[in-house]
Amino acid sequence: MAGQSSARLTLVAATSTPASSALAHAPANRPNTVAVGTIVWLSSELMFFAALFAMYFTLRSVNPGIWAEESALLNIPFASVNTTVLVLSSVTCQLGVFAAERGNVKLMRRWFIITFLMGAFFIGGQVTEYTALVHEGLTLSSSPYGSAFYLTTGFHGLHVTGGLIAFLLVLATTYISKKFTHDHASRAIVVSYYWHFVDVVWIALFAMIYILR
Repeated sequence: MAGQSSARLTLVAATSTPASSALAHAPANRPNTVAVGTIVWLSSELMFFAALFAMYFTLRSVNPGIWAEESALLNIPFASVNTTVLVLSSVTCQLGVFAAERGNVKLMRRWFIITFLMGAFFIGGQVTEYTALVHEGLTLSSSPYGSAFYLTTGFHGLHVTGGLIAFLLVLATTYISKKFTHDHASRAIVVSYYWHFVDVVWIALFAMIYILR
């Protein structure tokens, strides 16, 4: 009898072990809700820019003469330099993210400050270009081309400005807080999503406006 009872106890223990170990496992990590929300929001922003692209191509198809004449006013070498600076800012931004993931707040700040300055350079270049084009007579209301040009590049410029503000906020929180935490790193990653997005959109805009014309 004692042997049978011992065997039954051994069998019960063996069959209950998998269930117990399963319950002992740590819960699966869930995606960061802020990051997921940012990606969803950027998807809606992509639709917004898609509408601007559609507007640009529609106006160009019905005004080919105006497009050929007024697109000649663009300073392509200047815009190319400006574009290069913005694209390279994605590299510095990502280097800042890598530093944040390692918990190196000083290096993250350095790369994010460089990224901010490069983004500010881009906005300054865009303002310079606008000033030159206005002196040439190309304004928002001067022609369909002017409307399409300023709306597409202007809305993108506003998004870049928003990204610059986001960098300042992320940097400010790291200076205010005494300790660099996982939340700080998460904010840096989320801002990088946005920055990479505006950079990719600009590459498409540059190809559409300055190359295809």
